[in-house]
Amino acid sequence: MFNLRYFLLLAILVTIDLWTKQYVVNNFSVGQTKDFILPFIDLLLIYNSGIAFGILDNNNELTSYFLLILGIIIILYILNLAINEQSTKKATALMIISGGALGNIIDRAADNYVTDFLHLKINNYSFFVFNLADAFITIGAILIIYFEIKTNFTNVETN
Repeated sequence: MFNLRYFLLLAILVTIDLWTKQYVVNNFSVGQTKDFILPFIDLLLIYNSGIAFGILDNNNELTSYFLLILGIIIILYILNLAINEQSTKKATALMIISGGALGNIIDRAADNYVTDFLHLKINNYSFFVFNLADAFITIGAILIIYFEIKTNFTNVETN
């Protein structure tokens, strides 16, 4: 079932992610905030040398290399899952995750950190700052969970 359309999707997602990161880097200063289209998301440029939510964000080069290698291993595993997946929907969701992961890996490989710029906040309470790659990973994961629940629910009903 796997075909080249999946790699086209991967390339498009990585390109969009890297382009948006570069746009923000070129047009914002670190810490600069600007209102965005949505009332609960601002543009805020920060650099994250750690992982999600700033965990392990200690600007340690060794940590960054470790995370880079770990990320490469994980993306190779996810790509293998996608290539061998029989369901088109699940393979697409896995490629969306891969596109996000690859965007962050390329960003980390170039700078030893990941560029984040979408600041989620509600009523002046700051939740976290993320990028489109993180959003792609989250959307892909939600889709995988949804497809698994739907498949399992359908199988229970037919038995």
